[in-house]
Amino acid sequence: MVVTDQRARPAGYSPPGEPLRAQWDPAPEDLPEPETAKPGRLRRFVTTYGWRAYALPILTVITVLVAVDAVRGVGEPVLGPAPVVGNLSRHSDKAGVIGAPPKGDGNFVGRLSGSLPDGGQYAEVGAGTWHQVPGGSPRVGAAETHLFTYTVEVENGVNTAELGGDEAVAAMVEATLANPKSWIHDARFGFQRIATGTPDFRIALASRQTTRTLCGFEIPIDSSCYDSDEGRVVLSEVRWVRGAVAFDGDIGSYRQYQINHEVGHAIGYHEHQPCGTDGGLAPVMMQQTFGTANDDIAALDPQGVVPMDGKKCRFNPWPYPRL
Repeated sequence: MVVTDQRARPAGYSPPGEPLRAQWDPAPEDLPEPETAKPGRLRRFVTTYGWRAYALPILTVITVLVAVDAVRGVGEPVLGPAPVVGNLSRHSDKAGVIGAPPKGDGNFVGRLSGSLPDGGQYAEVGAGTWHQVPGGSPRVGAAETHLFTYTVEVENGVNTAELGGDEAVAAMVEATLANPKSWIHDARFGFQRIATGTPDFRIALASRQTTRTLCGFEIPIDSSCYDSDEGRVVLSEVRWVRGAVAFDGDIGSYRQYQINHEVGHAIGYHEHQPCGTDGGLAPVMMQQTFGTANDDIAALDPQGVVPMDGKKCRFNPWPYPRL
């Protein structure tokens, strides 16, 4: 006879040889009531938008950063203190050529910087006469001290067709002087291009040989200048077309520098400036056509204002760049 042990056994126990049974087989009425509470705002947002819930905040941050970058100026250098523009000189209508290349000591072998890059065509020789580009512009700047009027001229014999025509040259001049990073950042100054009448100065694009005649060529480097006796800002066309290797910037930035630097002489910034902060932005009144390193300029003009101190700046076309 088989004796069965009737002692209490643990729930779900199956004797050897019997099929296993679940410890608990819940009936439908034993199931917990479903969660009826409404999910929180964050949970509802994630449930509704899925992966976009994570992407949207990231895209928002990126959009804000792009907007800030646009306000500051895309691609502009942003490190270092603001460059120095120098001191205004006493105004004189008959101060001769300002910003001409230094005479140096005549010994330039192996020391020349400011070489001319390869590039487009330019006029080697012009007629030595000028024609004014028609048109004017609204006044820009507060002009609390002086409103400078100007015209834009092109030397006869200089073909600007590959540059977009005379109007494109004039538009570049207008846009540069109207930029808040240009001289109008200083509330003392204002500019207006006039179509008729006598301007304070004429901004003129000149052939290579005419520029050398007007600005000097003691140091054999093409450059621009301001002829105060004639009231003419002389912009070298060869530099307008080619730029400068030493400038190490794009051609548009060089043209902005060319305009701002020579107009700076015209409004009273007669002195050139050295690189002030190693690795910083070059002052716009530095002779960046010759170089953005003080040693390069000092080698050309040992008696000049630029010291041989090893400082090297980065190109900069503006008197008041955004920092």
